[in-house]
Amino acid sequence: QVQLVESGGGLVQPGGSLRLSCTAAGRIFSIYNMGWYRQAPGKQRELVASITTGNSTNYLDSVRGRFTISGSNAKNMVYLQMNSLKPEATAVYYCHADVPTRRYWGQGTQITVSS
Repeated sequence: QVQLVESGGGLVQPGGSLRLSCTAAGRIFSIYNMGWYRQAPGKQRELVASITTGNSTNYLDSVRGRFTISGSNAKNMVYLQMNSLKPEATAVYYCHADVPTRRYWGQGTQITVSS
């Protein structure tokens, strides 16, 4: 089992920045990929960014260059630095961690971008 706890969400003005953190606990040695999805009201959940244990990253095209994902060498934390935030980034952000047999999810953290 892997448990994930997110932090860092909140309200921010357009153009502002936020940093999300996700801490994994449990069988973290099996994790090979971690990342963030988001789900806005009435929309499907979409991948925002992910990072492998080999530090290979993947980004949603609309956030590339503004968001940066990073992870700890201990494989138990992943961060998402979000700059130049736009109102369309408003959503619940979910951390995920992949092990060979399944994907684990955090409980989600709300981000609202509004003036």
